[in-house]
Amino acid sequence: MAAVVIRDVEKAFGSTKVIHGINIDISDGEFVVLVGPSGCGKSTLLRMVAGLEEISGGTISIGSRVVNNLPPKERDVAMVFQNYALYPHMTVYDNMAFSMKLRKADEKLIDERVQKAATILNLQDYLKRFPRQLSGGQRQRVAMGRAIVRDPQVFLFDEPLSNLDAKLRVQMRTEIKALHQRLRTTTIYVTHDQVEAMTMADRIVVMHDGIVEQIGTPLELYDNPTNTFVAGFIGSPAMNFIPGTLRGDGGAARVETAGGQVVPLSGTGKGRDGQPIILGVRPEHLSLGAGTDGIVGKVNVIEPTGAETQIFVDTPGGSVTAVFTERHAFAPGTPIVLKPQPGAIHLFDAQSGQHL
Repeated sequence: MAAVVIRDVEKAFGSTKVIHGINIDISDGEFVVLVGPSGCGKSTLLRMVAGLEEISGGTISIGSRVVNNLPPKERDVAMVFQNYALYPHMTVYDNMAFSMKLRKADEKLIDERVQKAATILNLQDYLKRFPRQLSGGQRQRVAMGRAIVRDPQVFLFDEPLSNLDAKLRVQMRTEIKALHQRLRTTTIYVTHDQVEAMTMADRIVVMHDGIVEQIGTPLELYDNPTNTFVAGFIGSPAMNFIPGTLRGDGGAARVETAGGQVVPLSGTGKGRDGQPIILGVRPEHLSLGAGTDGIVGKVNVIEPTGAETQIFVDTPGGSVTAVFTERHAFAPGTPIVLKPQPGAIHLFDAQSGQHL
């Protein structure tokens, strides 16, 4: 196991720069998830750690070694790919043992490692099968087993669950997290699914357009997003954003939204009177209210899921989503007033998008 230090790392394809001076410190044994939309640079960064992409600038260290110029086989990392990358003509046992056989490891050691990995991943009964005889989840476990057998300093996962169905993704998510808790190997995991990131990570790195927007624990990012991008990306359903104007003169702080609606703020609030802002509130932090203070609109769409009901409300400031665990008799076209829970409102500068 080893710490990974990414310092001022850049990547360019010709004249096109895709990674812009990224800095990340990953502790020994930590599970870090790189998350962001397609094209943000997260997989490119992972491939640079693995040695599959050249580094245009900066340094990457694994343990005490700068690995910029080391080939992948000398970096002591193991990568699990999105498409499994199993050899179809080899059995599960041979797939898992292949990398050690290439290094001419002792046959007894190879067998010990394969049997141990198979036990960890519940693959003992499948060692003589070929990949075509396995389900998607079993193939993914074989790919993980191949990585475990190498006993690397760092595990690298590149969107390993995106080819699985929803139920199997949840199961494999749990298995990967349990595997990390058992092995405590430093892990870097790439995904575009923020639910995967929230449920698996010790810390999350949110990336956008080749830069790091914010690094923190899942709840730090959820409760204290640094800007509108992080606030909108982390959390499902996404945070509501309503444009408005901050008011603080002649009384308590408040936000005036489109259509003359007023949303009171707890305390004096930050920012200046008359400042254009974006009011952010998560769907689960909205409750039913009365009167005119709050977010007033009409119910447009109702989506019951059983455990909760999600509604979409048309307001003068745009569509707003609310989530209720209680049962309500909502109907399309019904007037509604939504009130943010005290202390649950986020204010962002309208121009920069930064949290106030």
